[in-house]
Amino acid sequence: MADGALAGLKVLDLSRVLAGPWASQLLGDLGADVIKVEKPGAEGKGGDDTRGWGPPWLADGEGRPTTDAAYFLCTNRNKRSLTVDITQPAGQQIVRELAAQADVVLENFKVGGLKAYGLDYESLAAVNPRLVYCSITGFGQDGPYAARAGYDFLIQGMGGLMSVTGRAEGEEGAGPQKVGVALTDILTGLYATIAIQAALAHREKSGTGQHIDLALLDVQVACLANQAMNYLVSGQAPRRMGNGHPNIVPYQDFPTADGNMILAIGNDSQFARFCDIAGHPEWSGDARFASNAARVKHRAELLPLLRQATVMKTTAEWIALLENAAVPCGPINDLAAVFADPQVLHRGLRVDLPHAAGGTAPQVGNPIRFSATPIAYRLPPPLLGQDTEAILRELGRSAEDIARLRAAAVI
Repeated sequence: MADGALAGLKVLDLSRVLAGPWASQLLGDLGADVIKVEKPGAEGKGGDDTRGWGPPWLADGEGRPTTDAAYFLCTNRNKRSLTVDITQPAGQQIVRELAAQADVVLENFKVGGLKAYGLDYESLAAVNPRLVYCSITGFGQDGPYAARAGYDFLIQGMGGLMSVTGRAEGEEGAGPQKVGVALTDILTGLYATIAIQAALAHREKSGTGQHIDLALLDVQVACLANQAMNYLVSGQAPRRMGNGHPNIVPYQDFPTADGNMILAIGNDSQFARFCDIAGHPEWSGDARFASNAARVKHRAELLPLLRQATVMKTTAEWIALLENAAVPCGPINDLAAVFADPQVLHRGLRVDLPHAAGGTAPQVGNPIRFSATPIAYRLPPPLLGQDTEAILRELGRSAEDIARLRAAAVI
């Protein structure tokens, strides 16, 4: 197995929950040595908050539930767990020693939260000027909201995503709706990974690290993409449209004889082929529907006609016909269908890793495919403090010193 693309990189991860751990897991997947710093505590009470965000719980080798929730498993593979109480001076010293050897520190404490412990960027950069230090907060290091805590659900609302997600006004069930996963956290984790690698590239030229200030709100606004630009260009705030698309028609779900399917028609030739298959070639010649711009304008007239046609065949029948004609379409799968899908199976998007509790920990595979430095699933999500003694020995701590730290509840 070739070394990962980031082999040799040392990451000290002080973050919890999702955005920060998502970034550090990705760095770990790419080959970095990631040390996850967690608060000490009795089994089921210490560590990353998400260890307790269950059920469901990971089962041990005997099928009994452990104290680690599925939520924790989704974002903590390829890491080693070190328990340290950073409120104690001896714990702070451990983190400083690790930071002196690290390339990256990742944290998501409130603004100024680590300064009291001497673990903020300025303090650790004095120890290691080459350090890339990434801070993830809800609202950034400055501004009128900087002191506020930020959670994905709040940010989806404040950042505009919920204003364009949900059924249209006047429809049954209308109203704002959050996305079904904590998408803002995930996107922030991806931006953090990109920013960290860019800062490391800059360090190669300059010799010095830097501080990265990343805010969930900033990321959410940035990721409004065409919806944000629609507003900035037109001055009109986009409205909720359910599964409809503001700029493309037809591009949404439609009923079939046995369920639903998605049509994702992106150009006029695709629409013409669909009309032929649906038995209505006259639609593509109708001035109201002949171009995408016309279809957007006459959306309310076209959609009922399409729905009357799509209910005449099953989802499988439509997909067979439309795929053969290169008309983009697909089913709406639940997760059981997703992980049974032939393409998902072929691409290996489920991975099962042996776990220290016994049995295996299921994982969703990394979607990146390298030709020379493949992703390696080296470590399953760790038990709380699983690697504490090994990491301290790497720092040169003796068995007696480690015993004293444990007796004092520093680790």
